[in-house]
Amino acid sequence: MVKRVVSVTNWGRSGVADWLIQRVSAVIIGAYTLCLLGYLLTRQNLDYVQWQAFITCLPMQIFTLLMLLSVAAHAWIGLWTITTDYIKPACIRVATQLVLALLTLIYFIWAILVMWSV
Repeated sequence: MVKRVVSVTNWGRSGVADWLIQRVSAVIIGAYTLCLLGYLLTRQNLDYVQWQAFITCLPMQIFTLLMLLSVAAHAWIGLWTITTDYIKPACIRVATQLVLALLTLIYFIWAILVMWSV
């Protein structure tokens, strides 16, 4: 008999939604990486002023924000999956998931503050 695992942190997501978020976020992270590599490889004698101008232009800041959101979502789904699979006692699993969710949120907010303060 198949038993449904109900988690406090599940919030009604399905496996298909998790799979789709993982794939879309991976594509965004890959595109961002290729964008940065393309910029770095096409510039000769790149200096701080050029780099700052590139990173602080609005389209790049929006792309960076989207990438940060993708990293946070990708990491959270991975962490949720690992904790659900390997931590069996519900109280320890929920506590671990809450700590990891809080850390993911803190890192995401911190990265936004760093990015928009440049």
